[in-house]
Amino acid sequence: MDQICRYCQALNFRYEPPGMCCPLGKVVLLPLLSPPEPLQSLIAENHNQLIKLFKRESPQLRNDNLQIVIRAHKTPSGEHAGRFNAPTVEDVAIIMIGDPVDNRAIKITRRDSTVHVIPDLHRSYDALQYPLIFWQGQDGYHINIKQVQPLTGDETNKKVSSMCYYSYRLMIRNNQDNYILRYRQLYQLSPALPMYAKIESERLRFLRFNQIKLRSEDYIHSGYCRK
Repeated sequence: MDQICRYCQALNFRYEPPGMCCPLGKVVLLPLLSPPEPLQSLIAENHNQLIKLFKRESPQLRNDNLQIVIRAHKTPSGEHAGRFNAPTVEDVAIIMIGDPVDNRAIKITRRDSTVHVIPDLHRSYDALQYPLIFWQGQDGYHINIKQVQPLTGDETNKKVSSMCYYSYRLMIRNNQDNYILRYRQLYQLSPALPMYAKIESERLRFLRFNQIKLRSEDYIHSGYCRK
């Protein structure tokens, strides 16, 4: 990565689209402070003896002639056989059950048995869902983050989308320690996949509640969307 964004100092590859990191200076977020000890050492792989042991033994495991076997007679009857095939690629995926537009939420039960619901667009949702990343309990994404004017830095009336927010958070910058990426496999499963689910849900919500502005039915009936 040899291209540096002149607005947010993010490192980009040469042919990546400009503005992918901060929409050309329209998104400005406070940096996440590096976590204290012992969390800092655990994710840095410098002092964790278990990580050292795993890294020492992993080359030997890769060199051994290992084979993953799934026993056919253990497959539940009536289920599709492809669901139980051994993995062939290092990919991760997420399945969104139910209506993707519905709000996901965290439910907190108080001592008086009352339930407090924190929706996924609440400023405290990320800190409650990912306490190791937002270790200070700082605000995560919410719908009231405003864009700024790139030249003056003044806030505008436009809001920052979840995609722009998380894109900014995940970029590598020379002057900041992006410790989120050092969670590696833990980051891939959580929060990367839930973040993507939130982005898709936000897009679908926009389409659902802005049909009049989008006038999608007019486009369909006029044949504009047809090939």
